[in-house]
Amino acid sequence: MTLPRADVGVFGGSGFYRFLDDPVEVAVQTPFGPPSARVHVGSIDGTRVAFLARHGPHHETPAHRVNYRANVWAMRRLGVGRLLSPCAVGSLRRDVHPGEFVVCDQLVDRTAGRETTFFDGPLVNSISFALPYCPELRTVAVDAARAEGITVHDGGTVVVIQGPRFSTRAESRWFQAAGWDVVNMTQYPEAALARELGICFANISLVTDYDAGVEDDDSVAAVDMETVLRVMNDNVDRVRGLLMRAIPSVPLERACHCGDGALDPGSFTG
Repeated sequence: MTLPRADVGVFGGSGFYRFLDDPVEVAVQTPFGPPSARVHVGSIDGTRVAFLARHGPHHETPAHRVNYRANVWAMRRLGVGRLLSPCAVGSLRRDVHPGEFVVCDQLVDRTAGRETTFFDGPLVNSISFALPYCPELRTVAVDAARAEGITVHDGGTVVVIQGPRFSTRAESRWFQAAGWDVVNMTQYPEAALARELGICFANISLVTDYDAGVEDDDSVAAVDMETVLRVMNDNVDRVRGLLMRAIPSVPLERACHCGDGALDPGSFTG
């Protein structure tokens, strides 16, 4: 079967594909098993876009069980060269408030046990990952957020935890002391896998809460899943508006170095 082609990909929550014009749903096979869901491919203002729900069509797959390799590989197989990654984060800073957005420029990996690379052998390589997020794509996301009237922080470090539990207060205070800005469960290994395939990758973080250690008073209720989902649902339209503005502005000819040292999928025989 001939698969449709797309230039820009989006990982996100269920239902975001509804912003696409004339979407088609396709099942993409990968050497790493099935991705989290079927991919919806359509267009926005003439730009071909592929959308994949990273947690599954009904948000049934927790962050530590997501098949990140299959998800990223599926995007590359459809031709995606630019990938936007909206996600929920907790704030580690009092001046980064729930409802605001952060377009991160750095990450710290605190996960364990995940499949994090395509270079498991016999193909072996070590990519440059000093700048985990594409600077060119980040600029597009920040400009789109500002044009939409969204309060957005340009830059920040996301610390990625294993999940599915949230941080203890001690862990959260440790993250703050390290100078990190937000906490999340999905950005790694998404960003690294995209880099291994030469895909430009940018994060769009929606702040849903203050993380457990931000409040000085231990009696203050810590974040729970109900709070996160409520804030996400309240901001679906804002995320959709940002994406619809950003995607047509993505330059298809890139001037970054995200493709340096990338794996050619055609060389993979695993």
